[in-house]
Amino acid sequence: MKKNIIGFIIGLLGCTAVHAQCVPGEVEVQIEINSDAYGYEGYWELVSTDSTCGQGTILSGGNSLVGCSGAGLQLQQPGGYANNSTFMSSAACLVENETYRIAYVDDWGDGGFEFFVYINGFLVAEFQSLGSFDYFTFEAAEPPAYDLIMLHAHTAPYQPQGDVEIGAEVFNAGSETITSLDLSYTIDGGSPVTQTVSGLSIANGERAHVDHPSPWTVSADGEYELTVSHSNLNGGNLDANPINDDASLAVFIGPIRPNIIDSYLVTLPLVVQIADAGEMVNIPTDLDFHPVLTKKELWVLNKDSENTGSSTVTISNAGETNQSELWRRDGNAWHFMSLSTGIAFSENGNFGTSPGVYDANHNGGQAFTGPALWSSDPEVYAQPSGGNGSHLDMLHESPECQGIAHESENAFWVFDGYNRDIVRYDFVADHGPGNDDHADGEILRFSDENVSADPNDHVPSHLEYDKESDWLYVVDYGNQRVIKIDAKSGNLGGTPSYGPFETLAQYQHVVDYTWEIVVDEELIEPSGIALMGDYMLISDYATGEIIIYDRTASPAMELKRLAIEEEGIMGITIGPDGHIWYVNNTTETVNRLDWVPDSTVGVNNIVNDLSIRFYPNPSDGLLRIQNNENSKVQLEIMNSVGQVVVQKVVSPGQSAINLNLAAGTYFVQFSDNEKNSQPKRAPLVVH
Repeated sequence: MKKNIIGFIIGLLGCTAVHAQCVPGEVEVQIEINSDAYGYEGYWELVSTDSTCGQGTILSGGNSLVGCSGAGLQLQQPGGYANNSTFMSSAACLVENETYRIAYVDDWGDGGFEFFVYINGFLVAEFQSLGSFDYFTFEAAEPPAYDLIMLHAHTAPYQPQGDVEIGAEVFNAGSETITSLDLSYTIDGGSPVTQTVSGLSIANGERAHVDHPSPWTVSADGEYELTVSHSNLNGGNLDANPINDDASLAVFIGPIRPNIIDSYLVTLPLVVQIADAGEMVNIPTDLDFHPVLTKKELWVLNKDSENTGSSTVTISNAGETNQSELWRRDGNAWHFMSLSTGIAFSENGNFGTSPGVYDANHNGGQAFTGPALWSSDPEVYAQPSGGNGSHLDMLHESPECQGIAHESENAFWVFDGYNRDIVRYDFVADHGPGNDDHADGEILRFSDENVSADPNDHVPSHLEYDKESDWLYVVDYGNQRVIKIDAKSGNLGGTPSYGPFETLAQYQHVVDYTWEIVVDEELIEPSGIALMGDYMLISDYATGEIIIYDRTASPAMELKRLAIEEEGIMGITIGPDGHIWYVNNTTETVNRLDWVPDSTVGVNNIVNDLSIRFYPNPSDGLLRIQNNENSKVQLEIMNSVGQVVVQKVVSPGQSAINLNLAAGTYFVQFSDNEKNSQPKRAPLVVH
């Protein structure tokens, strides 16, 4: 059975049961088959364990022209199963408790078929074919009544001090439906915290998430081992296989990202180069930090070439004196990570990438590509695994992806540059390194906003998901704007006309959802995006600027342009230290923005022909003003939503004002009614 029992098909949905007339001492078997994108390639037989393919055949299916002797011949004989489809075999009677095996033969030699074995209607085994010829063995017996597998402990691996919510993912491999259980957790092997969870309904072959009612309260930073286990099934029953009743997870407690964007509003940016071509940075498009912030581990995504596929540079202790770099490319990156435009981490340590290529198979035919899921574990990522590289999952309904953002668990959003849609991809349970089970994938397509990618396929449009508000922010390069989508709004519509190109659990349009324009002016080639508190940062590839906005205003209010004077800025992110980090595709560098005090910070020429300065900024409550005009001017100070909180006439010369304002960011505006100029605003930070 597949490691961690991940990816089981639930029940016999859509299948018609065909019952055999079994006598006592026999059990009924049926086999569910999922074909891949090349259904004609596969042939299978059910035989006893002492028989080979073609001897004593009990059941069979697929392309008989491939037969038992066609493994890897690549004759491409027509026939067999349809592509990306599910089939249920006839029922047969087997001797109870005897072992049998499925022989699988693949014409091309790359596997791809999946088999699910049901005994008397209960799921007992799942197999994934990977090569040209495989045998899969199982026992002809019903599962035990109680066999609940603890797949993994569930909580974010990095969190601040306080109450930590704990849960578990479980899978029911037994025949009895689980309605209640005792869920326990321990920290570093300490005393268990146990509570009964009732009201469940987890049938055979189903997986479920179970929350522990009592959070773990932690008051010190550090690394902890969390172990979650279950017992007392359905009010007192023992598990038949206790060896898989617990799971552990390393949990890191540490500080969250500080919000220091205010400092960028009142100081000059200082560019600090972190890495360049000498560290194998090659045409970078995006970057993101590992979710365990104390690791200070920065992942840089290299675009590279279509044929090689993209690569990554992992920078440990990024920006520090003991910094180190590790370059890696997956063995099948040409398919799973070709011309990638974006990278985004999930809290569980996996990361998603968005291939910018039209077709992952590079054969000029039907587009077949989309986002891929990867493990950041160095023992898994870019290490050999079967014939499909080390990827954990991939779904293929979005050519020319422009960027990717993480929502939760294994759910991501991409900008579909080919179809001009925004698409939500949920891999649900990954299929494991190098495997090929996509049947639990869920895809929702959002099409109303008519986004547009760079027609030259060079500058990607990045995305960022606000996990507090559930709004998705999207850079729309082709329309020179930024939009946002309420991810929880809308209704399910029909099946999209594009695709699907594989068997999925869900593939639908979302209609009547809410979306808004956030910025639609003064952007030339917008690309990167980052969110921090009330701030939104956008990089402009053409101007070499990172623009800071107040996103609480509608539309967003521009606060400051950080003139880095580097054409080529693409992906941006906020580091563990709160600083702004970015990649420059043109100079092939990774950079951090620090700041230096600017003695002239204030408002100079706030109106084109006015000369006025205010200081200090930030202010502790006293604001000094130098009015070099020969006449009085009007001062207005506004809060983040545009309300005027201070209004005063300022005479020529020097003056001072006691602000008496709450800490925060405000906006200062001077105007002179005698001059025909449009007032401009400048930020003021009050401590």
